[in-house]
Amino acid sequence: WIRRMNPDCKVEVLTPDFKGVYDALKVVIDARPDVYNHNVETVPRLYKRVRPQAIYQRSLQVLQWAKEMNPAAPTKSGFMLGLGETWDEIIEVMHDMREHKVDILTIGQYLRPSFNHLPIQRYVPLEEFAALKAEGRKMGFRHVESGPFVRSSYHAHEQADGASGVTGTIE
Repeated sequence: WIRRMNPDCKVEVLTPDFKGVYDALKVVIDARPDVYNHNVETVPRLYKRVRPQAIYQRSLQVLQWAKEMNPAAPTKSGFMLGLGETWDEIIEVMHDMREHKVDILTIGQYLRPSFNHLPIQRYVPLEEFAALKAEGRKMGFRHVESGPFVRSSYHAHEQADGASGVTGTIE
């Protein structure tokens, strides 16, 4: 429907993991989004606390299935920092994402939305965001957004362009 109204409109979808149901993901991919996004959100050690309903490996599997179903469309995922993860855990997640064919990476600062949510463990310095961006580029991500205010939708049009070779910014 969107493309009938505006054929030049780019469509990015951000989905849940569909509880690992392949056919549910296929319905979305069959609509041919320009970018498929599913965020892993955090490192595996923190999953039970941060995402109790989710399974880290299932999120990676969904990202890989999306790429296999439509290899031409960039896949995208991201996570937040500041919940107690270590540098090595962050790098491991980034490696896992590349192994599962993720093209675009977003890294942002966790900001506690209310007192009912998990507290912030630390504020990540800009230098660390810059270093993670550089690591991501070395790993082969086609585009990396890394900064305290980055969210999955942050500069989305530039991310899609970046998946074609343009680089991102740090903010």
